[in-house]
Amino acid sequence: MGMVSYTPKTMPPASQEEWDRVAAIKDEEIDYSDIPPLDTLSLRSRPSVDRGMYRPIKVAVTCKLDADVLAWLKQGGKGYQTRLNSILRQVMVHAQ
Repeated sequence: MGMVSYTPKTMPPASQEEWDRVAAIKDEEIDYSDIPPLDTLSLRSRPSVDRGMYRPIKVAVTCKLDADVLAWLKQGGKGYQTRLNSILRQVMVHAQ
């Protein structure tokens, strides 16, 4: 028999029997041995440098910038928001 693969859109819904089986599992019965432990620091902070593996969570904000500052950011073409974020991140890292 060949390998079966699903995408989130093609995944068949779980049956009630499967949900009941999962609900019956006690927390103590779950094997976490293959998951590295999380310390409280890793839960509170995020890496401050993007090294290609970490993808920060983006939050949409509205802010007012001086027109000349915005024009300067946009003169580099597409990606001015990314440039602004990079500048702010450098200032943040330097301030820490």
